[in-house]
Amino acid sequence: METQLDPMKDDLPLMANTSHMLVKHYVLDLDVDFKSQVIEGFIVLFLETGSRYRRASSTGEEGCQSQFDETCKIRAWEQGHVPVSNASVCSSKTEYNDFAVCGKGEEDTSDKNGNHSNEEQASGISSSKNCCDIENHGNEDFLLVLDCCDLSVLKVEEVDVAAVSGIEKFTRSAKLTDVSKELANLRNQIVHELVTLPSDRCKEQLYYYTCCSQAPGCGELLFTTGTWSLEIRKSGIQTPTDFPHAIRIRYKTKPEGRSVTWTTDQSGRPCVYTMGSPINNRALFPCQEPPIALSTWQASVRTAASFVVLMSGENSAEPVQLQEGIMSWYYYVTMPMPASTFTIAVGCWQEVKQSFTPAVQTNNEFSLPCSQADFRWHEESCGHVEYPCRFQSPAARLQRVIPYRVFAPWCLMKCCEEHLLQLIPQCLSAAYTTLGTHPFSRLDVLIVPSNFSSLGMASPHIIFLSQSVLPGGSHLCGTRLCHEIAHAWFGLAIGARDWTEEWISEGFATFLEDVFWARAQQQLSHDEEKAQQELKALLRWRRLRDEVQNSEEELQVLRPNKESTGEVSESGASIVKHGLKAEKIFMQIHYLKGYFLLRSLARRIGGASYLASLRKFVYKFHGQLVLSQDFLSMLLEDVPEQRESGLTVESIFTNWLDTSGIPKLLPDQLVLLLEYLLEEKTLCPRTLQCLEETYQLRDQDAEVRHRWCELVVKHKYVPGYGDVEKFLREDQAMGVYLYGELMVNEDAKQQELAYKCFAAAREQMDVSSAKVVAEMLF
Repeated sequence: METQLDPMKDDLPLMANTSHMLVKHYVLDLDVDFKSQVIEGFIVLFLETGSRYRRASSTGEEGCQSQFDETCKIRAWEQGHVPVSNASVCSSKTEYNDFAVCGKGEEDTSDKNGNHSNEEQASGISSSKNCCDIENHGNEDFLLVLDCCDLSVLKVEEVDVAAVSGIEKFTRSAKLTDVSKELANLRNQIVHELVTLPSDRCKEQLYYYTCCSQAPGCGELLFTTGTWSLEIRKSGIQTPTDFPHAIRIRYKTKPEGRSVTWTTDQSGRPCVYTMGSPINNRALFPCQEPPIALSTWQASVRTAASFVVLMSGENSAEPVQLQEGIMSWYYYVTMPMPASTFTIAVGCWQEVKQSFTPAVQTNNEFSLPCSQADFRWHEESCGHVEYPCRFQSPAARLQRVIPYRVFAPWCLMKCCEEHLLQLIPQCLSAAYTTLGTHPFSRLDVLIVPSNFSSLGMASPHIIFLSQSVLPGGSHLCGTRLCHEIAHAWFGLAIGARDWTEEWISEGFATFLEDVFWARAQQQLSHDEEKAQQELKALLRWRRLRDEVQNSEEELQVLRPNKESTGEVSESGASIVKHGLKAEKIFMQIHYLKGYFLLRSLARRIGGASYLASLRKFVYKFHGQLVLSQDFLSMLLEDVPEQRESGLTVESIFTNWLDTSGIPKLLPDQLVLLLEYLLEEKTLCPRTLQCLEETYQLRDQDAEVRHRWCELVVKHKYVPGYGDVEKFLREDQAMGVYLYGELMVNEDAKQQELAYKCFAAAREQMDVSSAKVVAEMLF
């Protein structure tokens, strides 16, 4: 039985038993119905036995491989529409009008909660209490558990991949000579051969994925839907090895489903899009949501001809007319990624066309200046599972600006043309200059409806931007665009293995946002760039301070699972701590605290060396999932002198990632903070008191105490006058000009303090210093 959690208060459960079975590829075939606000169709899952059970697999493979063992390599293939020729194929009859594509498939037998059953389920055979987890090793049936929420599941069936014309070639492999020709085993072996095809048969692979997805069913499977999961079993099958490796699920979404939003755009036309829900995509399609479940996908979406379908796919889909007024859009992704990154937006979007030649040149002569170390990295093989990787493509490595398109509601097209279109090539070029090869081959940018709750969201090949970034010049639009572009590297190409470590995505994107934007503004001098970034740091510091003061301490921890980070149960299921807390959605702690950690490391190591380390990290870990220690360990390996000075992974965990609040600042950071505060016209006594107590300023080094004394004098903070007197007496080498500040305010108490201190110290002072101070005072 799945754990019952309060969806309004508790953590987010990831229910999928990924250690038992892994989805390697999804095929979605969907109809969009705006009239009923439902997406209906089927999804086919191609599965492999999970890491814990591969040793016992009937394939005879040696060893218990990790979830990352993968020999599947797919290349781009545009022909995604394969005719359906078998009458037994699971398809839907459709009725269409201008705003509706309504799937009429299996009869909806759901109860009021949207749960479905078949005859065997009705007798209680497949209830969760009678099905066991694989751990029991008894005579119970194996359960495939998928993450699922707010879906009406109509039917689950095994797919007869052996019935596909031409599929017999996958049964001739030498691997199959000792395998029983029992049909169920044969089907699983066909799927195994398909998902592990070598790269020189990549087009064939996508073709057969499509053919297999449309093959007839060969037996319904028992299933139970719960609050968070879909549990599937086949009677008499007790192990993942024997469980069907290709299954088709017919389902439909619910209007109230939390993975997509049905709304109207700014021009009043209907649309639907994935808006970055805390529950991710489990209310859009049944899937495996744990990050470890890296998969590829392809999707065909049918809708009325007046609509445009945008999706996370590496091809720029061209619609195919199925019948009058009906179009089908096909997308695919060949880089294995978590299902949570899948994104779709269907609406009456208009493409914003380029009416000028962009200033940024995109030819190959503008390649990234690389160090000798950069060249050595590219000579090494990638560390990820095999896929068509752009980091290994000479042409992609020279592509400064990837192809891009902009879509928006009709009423916002002019605004996008005036501002957004000009910024995209500049920001893409700046990102390339900083980090090198773009991980994805193209980019769509969509201005989403006004109910979008964020300024932006990045997914593979597509970025959503809020209309709020458009007016008022280029600054907000440019910085937000830079932030989302940065997610192509940090958040997508490199993902967090544990979703509680959001800072790996958001902290890096916030830090790189400044770097990209400074370089996108090509006219900035070094001093202007530095001043701009310092100002942003001050503004972020204030936001971070306010958030820390007004939020729960447990939500301020960047690594809430501490030493258990990245761990999952034996089945692969896990919990995302605080994943469903409503207030967490609007918090910026992972952005800001992560940003200041990275900023402190950059200042300590040096900007140029730090960015070189980021490029190295990107090359080493792209296409993989990481934990905080992966980055920190690699960084400290590159700068051993920092380890010798006491900077360790453990100290960073202690000071930054495993504790709430604002970390203890280094002296240079405290100096910078105090200098920022010196620029403020007024600070109340309570703020100054909190500042001293928080950072124990009286116990800091002379540089910090000097700035503290300047603050005391500027804001006439009487409780701090004793600190000023002590500084003038004990730190004469740095206190000369403090006398002048005491005098310039023309405050009687401060002038009296200056006279008193000078009188006490004059006899011991250096002659030149005493002369300068005397001129200030008299």
